[in-house]
Amino acid sequence: MRARPSEAILDESPAVAAGTAAAPLVVHVVRRLAVGGLENGLVNLINRMPVHRYRHAIVCLSDATDFRHRLARKDVSIITLHKREGQDLAVHGRFWRLLRRLRPAIVHTRNLAGLEYLITAAAAGVPARIHGEHGRDVYDLDGTSWKYNLIRKAVRPFAHRFVAVSAELADWLVDTVGARRDRVVRICNGVDLDRFQPATLPRPRIGPEGFAPRDALVVGTVGRMEAVKDQLTLVRAFLHLRRIDPAAAQRLRLVLIGDGALLNEARRLLQEAGAEGSAWLPGEQGGIPEILRGLDLFVLPSIREGISNTILEAMASGLPVIATRVGGNPELIEEGETGVLVPPSDPVAMANAIRAYLLDPVQLERHGQAGRKRVETQFSLEAMVSGYLAVYDSISNPRHGHGQE
Repeated sequence: MRARPSEAILDESPAVAAGTAAAPLVVHVVRRLAVGGLENGLVNLINRMPVHRYRHAIVCLSDATDFRHRLARKDVSIITLHKREGQDLAVHGRFWRLLRRLRPAIVHTRNLAGLEYLITAAAAGVPARIHGEHGRDVYDLDGTSWKYNLIRKAVRPFAHRFVAVSAELADWLVDTVGARRDRVVRICNGVDLDRFQPATLPRPRIGPEGFAPRDALVVGTVGRMEAVKDQLTLVRAFLHLRRIDPAAAQRLRLVLIGDGALLNEARRLLQEAGAEGSAWLPGEQGGIPEILRGLDLFVLPSIREGISNTILEAMASGLPVIATRVGGNPELIEEGETGVLVPPSDPVAMANAIRAYLLDPVQLERHGQAGRKRVETQFSLEAMVSGYLAVYDSISNPRHGHGQE
């Protein structure tokens, strides 16, 4: 039964109650715990962090989905505040009371949705506060909105550290938001190299029965089907390539995994072109590692990104990657070595990049192998966890000091 708006729903756990364990408590604040890159990174961080170092609770401003079951640790509580859309000042009262009860050592907010809750955390006496920037949504793609930047600058003094997942976001925090350079830490996302592994040949079959014959080139993407992810550009690239290259039309298959506002429009475009039989759009799915192993080529058509977890997961799965030249994507992809970068919202350029792989299977395999090696050496979960542990230790240890700006 849904709680009244005045209540917070707490998934009780002995490890969350104040004073029940020696390890300091970190309260993570997210808009919603559901499938997404930010949320996936949070779950990976908690699952891999040594249990004796920090305890964790996740505060969801709105709600939590079954994605919560990805948490392997049983001592993590999920708290839902059921924030109303738009301004909801009452949720700050619920959050303040919750913090006074839990007495965390650290509050760690993420992205614009969580930013203002640093003020509430300061009012509740939380001694250490961190804000993470993981990428931007469609309403503020370039981080230039005067209104949102005014909020960021107003809240800036309440953050002891900022964490950016890409160099581009780190520079923006300093140059636009005005954060001090020594308060900004860049920590790239990591990928689970045990969970995401290359397929053994032949690749596993994907989609409905008969969808992808053995000689097919299966091109796909995974993510929320929202405007900022721009899967429609990939659909248009797929249809363009079918029009200009009849041989490609016979071999090419498209897979879009995810749910959201663009799903029905993508299906409509494919149906109008008579290409629905060559595409599989099942909505949100579990078993993403197995799905990636069923692809030959991964495409990320986003118009904005921080550091994309799905690019890292695709590379770990031994796939070459075509991605738009936005955000942190150029930090992940070595162009001409592990994949190709194309302009955003350019279906013709994307179609040409796909066609190049279609015509050169040797390059397809070589780039996929190089991508796997790159994540093994530079984007492990262990490196990510070590980075966050260093930040948490630096601001939770009174000897190190972390005075506000």
